Amino acid sequence: MSHPRRTSRRRAWTALTLPVLLCALAACSADPAAGGSADAAGPARDASPTPTGPPGTLFDDFDYTGADDPSLAAHGWEIRTGGGGPGIKDTWSADGASFLSDPAAEGGKVLRLRSSTDGTEQGTTQVEVQTTSRNFFTGTFAARIHLSDRPTSGRNGDHVVQTFFPISSSDSSENYSELDFEYLPNGGWGSTGPQLDNVSWYKADPPDRVHKTLERRLGGWHTMMITAMDGKVTYSLDGKELFTSSGKYVPREQMDIHFSSWFIDLPFTGDPRTWDTKVDWVYYKADEAVSPADLRKTVADFHSTGTGYVNTVPKP
Repeated sequence: MSHPRRTSRRRAWTALTLPVLLCALAACSADPAAGGSADAAGPARDASPTPTGPPGTLFDDFDYTGADDPSLAAHGWEIRTGGGGPGIKDTWSADGASFLSDPAAEGGKVLRLRSSTDGTEQGTTQVEVQTTSRNFFTGTFAARIHLSDRPTSGRNGDHVVQTFFPISSSDSSENYSELDFEYLPNGGWGSTGPQLDNVSWYKADPPDRVHKTLERRLGGWHTMMITAMDGKVTYSLDGKELFTSSGKYVPREQMDIHFSSWFIDLPFTGDPRTWDTKVDWVYYKADEAVSPADLRKTVADFHSTGTGYVNTVPKP
């Protein structure tokens, strides 16, 4: 079960995001005819104003050309490059995030989160992609995610954590809120895995949370859903309810949405190994409990109309 994030998760608008924002403001697209170089993945989508769509809805199928696509920042995403934990402290890198075509993706492309290690702190990189707005509270959170049971390359055995979670912007908040999907293919913190932990938090430090563990190997594509409504939080996997929390273990303030891949510890050194997690799409509906059937229909409708991004969630 997840340990609290005891060190800062502060956002870092560093060398990755600042040029992106400057580029977006200056409308600086590459023009091959003027001597510029075109992106091999095609032109970046227009970083247009928030589109119209169903009220209180976020949907993104991660159809971006790369981490430097101006639309990524314009659509409210950033790639973590700052310090802190969890896992191997201060090893967060933008190099682990990429956007690739995938035949199994319903929208055609995925956000790939690649963490890597050779068993040393210096040879480790962790990756996290998160929203820049913290306007997600009650309602339905969902994402289609490909989990990995084995590394893409290298020897198996790392205590890697593959995650999807909304969380407060500060660990020290008086109204701290965090709702976790955490997959540990090789376990960790004394467990052997494989396991999927669902954790609802009340406080980060000292840790105060409730959880339930599903002990099952889950490599492959899954739809993860968190419904936070009417004084309870329900976690579902592929339409099947796994765990419900209530009482004080419900959201108490607005949160942001994160995807990450990180290492609990470094159990062995040796050849480098890489771990890949893929995200097909993410969805949020404010103040509504969306059924799995309605979620499937909504996402299918977005794809059938060529809608890759919607954000009509009210600003905080």
